[in-house]
Amino acid sequence: MESLLEEKSIDIQIDESIKGSYLDYSMSVIVGRALPDAKDGLKPVHRRILYAMNELSLSPRRPYKKSARIVGDVIGKYHPHGDTAVYDALVRMAQDFSMRLELVDGQGNFGSIDGDGAAAMRYTEARMTTASEEMLRDIDKDTVEFVPNYDNTLHEPDVLPTRFPNLLVNGSSGIAVGMATSIPPHRIDEIIDALIFVIDNNTQNVEDVLDIVQGPDFPTGGIIYGKSGILEAYRTGRGRIRVRAKVHIEKTKTKDVIVIDEVPYQVNKAKLVEQISELAKEKIIDGIAEVRDESDREGIRVVIELKRDAMSEIVLNNLFKSTAMESTFGIILLAINNKEPKIFNLLELLHIFISHRKTIIIRRSIFELEKAKARAHILEGLIIALDNIDEVIKTIRASKDTDEAKNALVSTFHLSELQAKAILEMRLQRLTGLERDKINEEYAQLQEQIAYLDSILRSEEKLKSIVKEELLEVKEKFSTKRRTQIEEDYDAIDIEDLIPNEKVVVTMSHRGYVKRVLLKTYEKQNRGGKGKVSGNTHDDDFIESFFVANTHDTIMFVTNKGQLYWLKVYKIPESGRTAIGKAVVNLIQIQPDEKIMATITTTDFNDDKSLVFFTKNGIVKRTNLKEYGNIRSVGVRAINLDENDELVTAHIIHSDVKELFIATYHGMCIRFSVDELREIGRVSRGVSGIKFKVNEDYVIAATTITSDTDKLLTVSEQGIGKQTLAGEYRLQSRAGKGVIVQKLTSKTGNLVSVVNINDENMDLMVLTSSGKMIRVDTEAIREAGRNTSGVKIVNVGKDKVAYANTCPKEQQDDELPSEEI
Repeated sequence: MESLLEEKSIDIQIDESIKGSYLDYSMSVIVGRALPDAKDGLKPVHRRILYAMNELSLSPRRPYKKSARIVGDVIGKYHPHGDTAVYDALVRMAQDFSMRLELVDGQGNFGSIDGDGAAAMRYTEARMTTASEEMLRDIDKDTVEFVPNYDNTLHEPDVLPTRFPNLLVNGSSGIAVGMATSIPPHRIDEIIDALIFVIDNNTQNVEDVLDIVQGPDFPTGGIIYGKSGILEAYRTGRGRIRVRAKVHIEKTKTKDVIVIDEVPYQVNKAKLVEQISELAKEKIIDGIAEVRDESDREGIRVVIELKRDAMSEIVLNNLFKSTAMESTFGIILLAINNKEPKIFNLLELLHIFISHRKTIIIRRSIFELEKAKARAHILEGLIIALDNIDEVIKTIRASKDTDEAKNALVSTFHLSELQAKAILEMRLQRLTGLERDKINEEYAQLQEQIAYLDSILRSEEKLKSIVKEELLEVKEKFSTKRRTQIEEDYDAIDIEDLIPNEKVVVTMSHRGYVKRVLLKTYEKQNRGGKGKVSGNTHDDDFIESFFVANTHDTIMFVTNKGQLYWLKVYKIPESGRTAIGKAVVNLIQIQPDEKIMATITTTDFNDDKSLVFFTKNGIVKRTNLKEYGNIRSVGVRAINLDENDELVTAHIIHSDVKELFIATYHGMCIRFSVDELREIGRVSRGVSGIKFKVNEDYVIAATTITSDTDKLLTVSEQGIGKQTLAGEYRLQSRAGKGVIVQKLTSKTGNLVSVVNINDENMDLMVLTSSGKMIRVDTEAIREAGRNTSGVKIVNVGKDKVAYANTCPKEQQDDELPSEEI
């Protein structure tokens, strides 16, 4: 007995045995369960579900069947695993938030984006969709290989003859042994366009299709930020992309409301709402008053109400940073091809699908060709019989039995056994003339079909043409709009896309309090009106300056020290009309001894524009705008100032600006060509713009001129002003002493402001030192000569005008007669 055991024993290295067993197990998991096939994009369980539904004749035009019946067929015939796993796979194929193109049409509760599970399989029903029909079309024409099922009693398809690239359209995810796949869904239009481009151009370079396939298109929408991760994944098979929830901001009278319209792919909405509520409760994210989920069957709507003083863009940034409102999707283009798992680039996947479709069409054509030839063979025998019908009948009647008759027909008319059998089975009604014509017509059609199918098998171009035709049919049937927005560069993300672009009035007080108020808040008054208080101020403070801008504009703050700071308009807190505002030092890192003298708005920093600076001592400097495009938080030096000098104002110079205009406190002005100022560096000093007649004089305002017909509006301390054509001020050379800009008296006070009102759709906004703001129609202000005082624009009483500027017209009022001075 011992010798027998010794003879049969084999020495095995345990590490080799474990290694071999584990490799067998891992390959079984990889190929048989966890990873999709590169041709049809399906894992075995999904393929078996669709094939079982097809065998049950569950087409979109047939009634639904219980999911339990479908699951029973799948696990009983093809998939000997748990029914829960099969049902979960079926449910996912029916969810519009999981699949870009659903493959199962479900009836009943199939779960929700909130993570709710589907109802039990005994309660739900399902059938195929038109998309899954396209995946199974021609499966009965020997287009794919069939393999034995798990118990060798039935056969199942090794792959489906899908007519669209399901792997890229619906994507796939799975974890195998030692590897994982994560393929995002795409828009079917883009994928098919890329396939056709590859077919037409025999493309071998992945770069050629990157302009066609823009990127993933998730069923839940959202926004992909940064295209570099997409391109990296398409080139190498691996990449990472950032996906953000799509939101918009609604404004109420007292606060902002953030509304989430779309969530990132595979994010549980209910858990996201819970996460946001918890962060708000724990004060990790400040400014959130309430979170509500108002979603319904029309779509997602998660409402995040903010507190009265909260800034929506800051809260949003914190939400993106701390919650699943921004998530990272790792792309791994791993799939199985010819039983081998591999990471592919985008072009390789496209080539695999094209090759698959060519194989399907070739096999289908061979099947149909053989079938057509077999039928034509039978018809040829019938035609011979009909042409010799009397002899055929005589031969059959002379035969003792069927076999003798068949053999006699074969030998007499040189027929095959199949043709002889068909003649013997032919009904007498086929002898009529009409039936004879039908046979001839059918035979002629078969000959055309045979020739066509044969041409497909002989011509590569014909084969490519059919692949393209079928792809275009699918594209037309399933074409949809892109759901996921793609932003080119993550670094270029700006929260302003979420902020309405609307006109606002930005006001700044002498002590540096700033706010923005919607322009429509101020009601226009007639010239001479008392005005509305534009904002409460401290006892020793007053509204000093204001300007009108859009919320998406960029503001450049230039200080009296020649420093320039950069800020978006929407980052200035919105306040009520009578509110004080927020200290500007909380928004920009201005120094304690600095005072903002000019606020300049722009939409871009193109090099076709420049900035011109004017100082109190009459120095002027011009620098290209692009040098101020990348401002640090601490600001940059805009101009080098002499000792005892400071900046008065600054303006943007564009192609329409022809001249510059400088005015002084004692009523003098100079007009000179902008060409006299060449562009110089950012930190340079500048040159002389005007020289003063009076030692104690200084520059109080400056503006730009486009032509002689520009209207310059001057305003004095006592609210006296006038319009004067720019042409009335003679053109001089830079650094002259200038001419009188407005006749000043004790009734007018000294000069306060000069503004260009060339735009007819502009009103004048006047600010007094006590904080009153009055809107005046500029058309109501009389035009007067250069050396005149003007008319009363606003009754200031014991008050004084602190500043004046223009703003867009809001409405038309009746003009009052001007009061001459």
